[in-house]
Amino acid sequence: MKLHTINTGFFKLDGGAMFGVVPKTIWNNLAPADENNMCTWAMRCLLVESDNRLILIDCGIGNKQDEKFFSRYFLHGEDSLEKSLQNNGFTFGDITDVFLTHLHFDHCGGAVNWNNDKTGFELAFPNADYWVSERHWEWSMHPNKRESASFLKENMLPIQECGHLKLVNADTDIMPGFNFLYANGHTEGMMLPQINVKGNTIVYMADLIPSTAHVSLPYVMAYDMFPLITLEEKEKFLNDAVDNNFILFFEHDPVTECCTVKRTEKGFKVTEKFKLEDILQE
Repeated sequence: MKLHTINTGFFKLDGGAMFGVVPKTIWNNLAPADENNMCTWAMRCLLVESDNRLILIDCGIGNKQDEKFFSRYFLHGEDSLEKSLQNNGFTFGDITDVFLTHLHFDHCGGAVNWNNDKTGFELAFPNADYWVSERHWEWSMHPNKRESASFLKENMLPIQECGHLKLVNADTDIMPGFNFLYANGHTEGMMLPQINVKGNTIVYMADLIPSTAHVSLPYVMAYDMFPLITLEEKEKFLNDAVDNNFILFFEHDPVTECCTVKRTEKGFKVTEKFKLEDILQE
């Protein structure tokens, strides 16, 4: 099994929303804000290569929304989903599986494209099965008013209409060495892939712990639907991560791909920061 980091670019989100009740005087040292109180975040995906399978975990924000939509998020950087795949020797048609941690637009927008004349939509990965938590799919189809703006029908319904949707439950077996954890604080039924490779356990953190700046337990996003559940899930996960020496792979950290964590008298802290390739070199 091989893993490839797939960088799809950067965007900006409000710093206060990203850190919830933590004061700006504290979080601004970890994620410096611009004059509009916006902080830069990555949209980092992960490609799992094994035998005849190529599993892409999340796929960024995509490019089919209008200028007004994208102007809210200040997309920037030289990376794109297509370019990153090409840099690793792959095309959209090579992907056999797309594993979507959840269906917020910055995680699944790249799953669906406009067709050539922009009269409808088509799958970005025409040969892939798209795996989504069954619980989360139902949640996204009937969103509450607070979360509904994060679920865009054009990112989701074409997957089902094209017959490529695969719903995941606790008994679903994706592939040997590829498991997943559920987390329900950020949104119902979010999945965190857990990958065993070369003696390491790598966990794709999605939005449970979006960056190294969110390792400390009280650092919970205001975007989370159920922040107290997030708090409980983070504590349980981080205890498991310390006890089992998990490697955390961050989707949104603008600088750090991976880290390990430790327990201290003052809570959980980052131990080491590194790139995925540093630990998986042949």
